[in-house]
Amino acid sequence: MAIAEYDVVIQRDARSVYDFLVDARNLPSWRTGVRSIELESGAAGSKGAVYRQTIAAPGGRIICGDFEITEARPGAEIQYKVLAGPGRTRGGYYLSTEGASTRVRFALECEPRGLLARLKSPFRRRMKAEVCQLEQLKSVLEEQAEQ
Repeated sequence: MAIAEYDVVIQRDARSVYDFLVDARNLPSWRTGVRSIELESGAAGSKGAVYRQTIAAPGGRIICGDFEITEARPGAEIQYKVLAGPGRTRGGYYLSTEGASTRVRFALECEPRGLLARLKSPFRRRMKAEVCQLEQLKSVLEEQAEQ
């Protein structure tokens, strides 16, 4: 099992951070590699919503990374599972209030199969790079707050 997590403190209230995160259309603004995203089924931003996503893969390929929201608690957490792609990753964003700021933890876990199981180190590095993109989220949200 490969696990990666990272957290940042964002100078925004938890509800604003949650609203930004649960709107999947915002993913390309802070997660590199997300090429396109659209709602496939369900109510946007709610439990059971399924999104069709294309992402950049190593070697310049574009792959499908469809996912479903499995938990959505306003201002507190968003969990999802990947439905299509080479790894069936599960992940989530966990929010907690710290004064006027919000601590956001991004956690991923995956049981690599096939070729990915043999490439554990590069796979773990890629997962760590994914969760560390929270720094970009922090920049985007704090810049919005200044405007």
